[in-house]
Amino acid sequence: MPEPASQILVVNSGSSSLKFGVYALEGVEESLLFNGAVDSIGGSGGKLKLKDENGKPLAEKDSNAKTLEDAFKSAIDALSQAGAGTPVAIGHRIVHGGPHLREHQRLTPDVLATLKQAVHFAPLHDPPAIAIIEAAQKHFSHVPQFVCFDTAFHKALPEIAAHYPLPQKYWEQGVLRYGFHGLSYESIVRALGDRLPARAVVAHLGNGASLAAILSGKSVDTSMGLTPTGGIPMGTRTGDLDPGIILWLLRSGLNIDQVESLLNHDAGLKALSNGESDLRALTKSSDAGDAPAKLALDVFTRSIAKTVASYAVSLGGLDLLVFTGGIGENSVPVRKVVCSELEFLGVAIDETKNLSHAESISASGSKISVKIIAADEDGQIARHTRHLLTS
Repeated sequence: MPEPASQILVVNSGSSSLKFGVYALEGVEESLLFNGAVDSIGGSGGKLKLKDENGKPLAEKDSNAKTLEDAFKSAIDALSQAGAGTPVAIGHRIVHGGPHLREHQRLTPDVLATLKQAVHFAPLHDPPAIAIIEAAQKHFSHVPQFVCFDTAFHKALPEIAAHYPLPQKYWEQGVLRYGFHGLSYESIVRALGDRLPARAVVAHLGNGASLAAILSGKSVDTSMGLTPTGGIPMGTRTGDLDPGIILWLLRSGLNIDQVESLLNHDAGLKALSNGESDLRALTKSSDAGDAPAKLALDVFTRSIAKTVASYAVSLGGLDLLVFTGGIGENSVPVRKVVCSELEFLGVAIDETKNLSHAESISASGSKISVKIIAADEDGQIARHTRHLLTS
C-alpha cells in the first residue's frame, strides 16, 4: 500500500484545455488536495487557475501555453509551488479506447499503441489525451500511469442496446454503441450507494450531454453511441441524425472533414440559436423573447424528456431521475421543464427545492424521486488509479 502521504495526479484533457487534480491517499479514502485548470491552450487570453481542497484560490495567472505539453508543465510548476509532492501514480481520463480497450488499466507501450490506433473513434478527444500522456511520460518517467475509459461503465450493455441494425461484419469491426460519461455515471452510483434504487436514469448534462439507464447499478442503455457526437443535441454537437442527412451533406459538396467539423463544432444548440451554445446565455436570451434561443432550449429539454421516458421501457419502470453535469447541477429552468414534460410518468418537483439546488427536489407526492448530484469524474479516476496501483 502507498504511504499515507502518497499522492495521485489526475489529468483530464480537452482539445484546448487541461483539468488536473491531486489526491492524497490516506486510509481507505482519496482526499482532494488541489485542483486546477489551464484554458485557451494555443490561443490568447488563457488562464491557469489552482485551488485548494476547500475551493480557495491559490493561483490565477495568464497562461502562454501554446501546446498541451506547455500546459502540463505549467500545471506541474503551479502544483509544486503550492506544495504538492511527486505523485506515486498518474490517472488519465480517456474518452474512447475503441473496441479493444474497455477496462480501466495500467498504461503500457502496447496499451498506448492500441489507443493511438483507435483515435478515429474519438478524433476530438483522444489526440489531446495522448499528448498529455506523452508529456507526463517525459516529466515523470518513472511514475506509473493508468488510463480510465468513459466507455468502461457501458461495457456490459445488453446486445439489444449495443447492436446497430447493420450487417454483422461491422459489429465484429467494433461498430457498436459504446456510451460515454461512464466515469460520471460511476461516481453517481457510488455517491448513492445503498440509496440507489433498482431503476434509475442519470442525465449528465453539460456542453457534452448524455443519459444512461441504470438497472441495479449497471448500464443497460445510453444515448451516446459509437462516438460522443450521438444522442441528444448538445452545445455544438448534433446528437442523433437521420443518416440520410450525412449522405446529403456529402453529395452537396462537403468533404468528410467538413462534415465532421459541422457535426461537432457548428451544430446542436449553437446551430438552432444562430450562434450561441452557452446554456446560461441561451436562457437569458430566451427569457428576453429571442425565438431561436427559445427553440434551442425547447429542442434540448424535449430531447432529454423523450430519452428519460424511453428508458422507462428499458428499465421496466422508473424509480429515480438524477441530474448531474454543469447544466444538470445548475440550470433551474432545464430541470423544471424536463420534469414538467414527465408529469405523465408521475414526476413532480418542489419548485423551492429546485430553486435552491437541493439534493432532493422531488415533491412529496412524486411517484419518482428526483435528485441533483454532483459528478466526480476526477475522484473516480483517483479511486481506480489507486486500486490498480495497489492490486
